[in-house]
Amino acid sequence: MIRSVAVLGAGTMGAQIAAHLANIGIPTRLLDLTPQVARKGLERVRKLKPDPFFTPDAWALVTTGGFDEGLAGLADCDWIIEAVVERLDIKQALLARVDAARRPGSIVSSNTSGLPVASIAEGRSDDFRRHWLGTHFFNPPRYLSLVEVIPTPDTDPAVVSMMTAFLDHRLGKGVVVAKDTPNFIANHVGLYGVIRILQALASGQYTIEEIDAMTGPAIGRPKSATFRTLDIAGIDVLGHVARNLEERARATGEAADQAAFALPPLVEDMIGRGWIGEKAKQGFYKAVKAPNGEKDILVLDPGTLEYRPRQPIKLPALEAARSIEDTRARIATLFNGKDRVGRFLRETLGATLLYAARVAPDIAYSIDDVDRAMRWGFGWEIGPFETWDAIGVPQVLAACPATPTAAAAPTAASAGVPGATESVAVPPLVQQLLETGRTQFRDTALPPAGPGLEILRTAKERGQVVRRNAGASLVDLGDGVLCVEFHSKMNAIGADAIEMLQAGVQEAARNYTALVVGNNAAHFSAGANLMLLLLEAQEQNWEEIDLMVRAFQGATAALRYSDVPVITAPAGMTLGGGCEVALHGDRTQAAAETYMGLVEVGVGLIPAGGGTKEMLARAVDGVTLTPQTDLLPAMQRVFETIGFAKVSTSGADAQRLGHLRTVDQITMNRDRLIADAKARALERVREGYQPPMPRTSVPVGGANIRASLDLGVHLAWRAGRISDYDAVIGRKLAWILAGGALPNATLVGEQYLLDLEREAFLSLCGESKTLERIQYTLKTGKTLRN
Repeated sequence: MIRSVAVLGAGTMGAQIAAHLANIGIPTRLLDLTPQVARKGLERVRKLKPDPFFTPDAWALVTTGGFDEGLAGLADCDWIIEAVVERLDIKQALLARVDAARRPGSIVSSNTSGLPVASIAEGRSDDFRRHWLGTHFFNPPRYLSLVEVIPTPDTDPAVVSMMTAFLDHRLGKGVVVAKDTPNFIANHVGLYGVIRILQALASGQYTIEEIDAMTGPAIGRPKSATFRTLDIAGIDVLGHVARNLEERARATGEAADQAAFALPPLVEDMIGRGWIGEKAKQGFYKAVKAPNGEKDILVLDPGTLEYRPRQPIKLPALEAARSIEDTRARIATLFNGKDRVGRFLRETLGATLLYAARVAPDIAYSIDDVDRAMRWGFGWEIGPFETWDAIGVPQVLAACPATPTAAAAPTAASAGVPGATESVAVPPLVQQLLETGRTQFRDTALPPAGPGLEILRTAKERGQVVRRNAGASLVDLGDGVLCVEFHSKMNAIGADAIEMLQAGVQEAARNYTALVVGNNAAHFSAGANLMLLLLEAQEQNWEEIDLMVRAFQGATAALRYSDVPVITAPAGMTLGGGCEVALHGDRTQAAAETYMGLVEVGVGLIPAGGGTKEMLARAVDGVTLTPQTDLLPAMQRVFETIGFAKVSTSGADAQRLGHLRTVDQITMNRDRLIADAKARALERVREGYQPPMPRTSVPVGGANIRASLDLGVHLAWRAGRISDYDAVIGRKLAWILAGGALPNATLVGEQYLLDLEREAFLSLCGESKTLERIQYTLKTGKTLRN
């Protein structure tokens, strides 16, 4: 069991690994050459955005020190992570000192991104080498799922199993066991693709803006696409990884691979100038202050090495492909296009697919591991072999440009691929596939990496969908547990989702023992369907809006008072109405990366699906109302949380804000969230779950609390912290939290508070400034402070 960790090296990666260990409550020692260097490393990561820490105080679990005095304390550590500079001699010298200080049985690993793991441990003791392996984290360690575990021939298999389980369950990582080859799996394949893209840029046929448009969400990649990603990761890091692969290819006499990983002169020039990306404030992109004071993003012109304004992109194929929702179908359509987009993808993506198939047997134990590594490490929606299958193996071979062939290697034409050119080399893995008469690597989707992972997807693939409409589905998870899964755009909650929530509660009460509300999407729910609300408000259909709010309140109440336990499982954005759904479960099983908040004030409204009521009731839970009871501190916390639309930066932060309770739990590995929610549901059944009774005695403060909150609104308005209309919304919120027109502190029931919510919501829907806010958010995705 791992209870304490030491990280050796306080650079960008080492300090962030220490931060993430602190996130799960493990005391961690961060050591470097001197205590001062280590302390500066910790201070540096505390300023990073996005934040590597779950909560503002998590950093306190990290202590710093120097190697000279700190290595003696390694005997107390269960796991020691080496993360110093990528030089074999430096690592070996440090590990000799570690070997002398550690206790037998403690695990030692390296975060090296490319050096041979076995070579680093040469000369170490037998016990050291049995407990030695590579653990390659991806940057940033908190947010990127992948950790490549690299055992050596000497590593005890029990150590590999234990570390894999720890990284998966405790640190929430997607773990791939890789072979001890240059740059392992993800960087090896990913960098090959990046070099192909850089060569396409150097050809002068495409601009940086065009390439980023073609290599982002259009083909199932992150929004940062290629060049924004390189700026974030560091162009110097790109250079380091490329040289590792180039040098290894030179050492093994692989001339083609040596050429394949040679950096274009443009990149070498940028590194030489120090234009290495975000940390240098310029790379392929550069942020400058515009004349109006706002930030403007310029882009590098590769020909002149000067920065220019971004240019509009005119790629009709990309616009046409937006209507194709399925990523696999969209990639196939774009790849086979006869336009510039198709040509670019065949030259870059096609070459990468061929390369991945050629090297996969050397770097990975299965093609599944290659696909998972690219999904988890580079944010690909589908991996290389999934992409082969999406396009079709014969189609890839027929469409790709010429590739170098060994004298005895088969070509696509000689393998009988229709329309293929003689010069396209067929990787042995593909040749073996074709010889079996198959045209795809897999007949089904990429399987989960292990038990308890992605169980919702697996249930749907088994045909366990009980009921479905456009916004949500009921899925049988097995063992008597039903799941309500949202699947509208951004999982926005409309009438169809509300209907399915009600149906889920009823179906679970009849035929199941428990209910889970969750999904596999990146985000639980972005909130209510604002477009529908806007249309109804513009038509002044107040009765229809009233019915919508009542239906939503009824659905959240049904979750709370269900005859069977309801476990809500939020992850990613859980905003507005999505947050209100999550608040009303018997228990919540939240993902570690849950960004949860009641944000309705941003669109000129207040939470009216039970969210305001629930936050108020939680704040005063257990309070006995007496003449001496001071409700103001609790009411101020709720008022500020809702009024300033506070959103948690993590699941742990959601507990700090009151969106999660002490009885709620957090899952580190997103792919295990539904399984953990199911397990929690069954646990509640075993505990003898009894549905709660509606609250009938919630303390509210009356006129005195309302006056205090209104004063706070006025002072914030006078100080310029809020707008005139923010003040209007703030007074509405204060009215609800105080209990409306009640003159004195008293006890009220939940329905009384729900009625206040609904009345305030309806009145705000009639305000022109609320409609302006909704329109602005729908158009820009941002909030308007009018």
